Amino acid sequence: MYRILIVDDEPMILKGLRIFIQQYGLSISSIRLASNGQEALTAMEEELPDFVFTDIRMPVMDGLALCEKIAELDSSIQTVVISGYDDFTYAQASMSYGVKEYLLKPVGKRQLHETLHKLVQRAERIQPVAAYLSVAKMDEWLVRFEQAIYYMDHVQTLELIQVWEQEITAYRMQDRQKNEMLEEFHGLLMKKLKARDVNIALETRLHLEDTLTFAAAYRVFASSIHQKLDCLYKKRKGKPKDPIEEAKFYIEKNLASEVSLEEVADLLGLHPNYFSVMFKQMTGETFVQYRTKRRMEYAKRMLSEEQHRITDISYAVGYADHSNFTKTFKKYEGISPSEYRQKLGI
Repeated sequence: MYRILIVDDEPMILKGLRIFIQQYGLSISSIRLASNGQEALTAMEEELPDFVFTDIRMPVMDGLALCEKIAELDSSIQTVVISGYDDFTYAQASMSYGVKEYLLKPVGKRQLHETLHKLVQRAERIQPVAAYLSVAKMDEWLVRFEQAIYYMDHVQTLELIQVWEQEITAYRMQDRQKNEMLEEFHGLLMKKLKARDVNIALETRLHLEDTLTFAAAYRVFASSIHQKLDCLYKKRKGKPKDPIEEAKFYIEKNLASEVSLEEVADLLGLHPNYFSVMFKQMTGETFVQYRTKRRMEYAKRMLSEEQHRITDISYAVGYADHSNFTKTFKKYEGISPSEYRQKLGI
């Protein structure tokens, strides 16, 4: 599978080239687009392409400078310059940077397909035994896996498992190298989940045998991920919901009780300290502040209904001590419960 980068400051040309490339029927893992040389270099920090198609005249960084930068990488990237007739002199200069092909605008589908055929033939002859996987790309996949597992998104996790296998397969490496990459990725992922204090067993090693094919090793990896999902599901009592939303729902249903942070954290299968920090980050309030706010909002709704006595309302929102309820309500609303009723005309 090949990775392709197209660089041009004209959106219609970018779109047209992408369509032509897709119509060629090449086995492609990614087609990335950039509007200038600098954007292209940023994209290449995340993932090195096999083929680059670039214009010459572009803002920020032109195609000639980009070709020079690609040459400095000393990689197996094959670069194709696509430019206008007036830029032919520049295109000739780009050949000194290892540019493989030069195409004159406007580029036709047949012409582009013939060029792709040449690039593929050349790539198959080279067949590098190693490939480059940037730290940024690895981190991107780690975050996606971590989020899917933590929030128990089975559909997303299954999709990631399938696509990640294709991603690693796209790097033309020996099975041993792929397995080492997989082992490292699994270890980093488990460390990220440990940092979340998910309170389940997280073995960082896959313990892959040296003789395993990549396909077999990946089955071990996939099995490990599914096992972590099952453990987390059981720990959270089969409730695959957003932890914060589930916490809010639990508080809402138990306003009359003295619900503690530790109680909710245990319900969610989270460490209390981590849950406390996460709750504050996601809501902007501490657990106690949020619980108090919801109690006072419910108290206001009950106060607007004449049939409820203020003493009964204080019990309904978790305050056995009526004076404590009055003090908290006044701090929250600025007036006492009885004054609030008077203001409503009750």
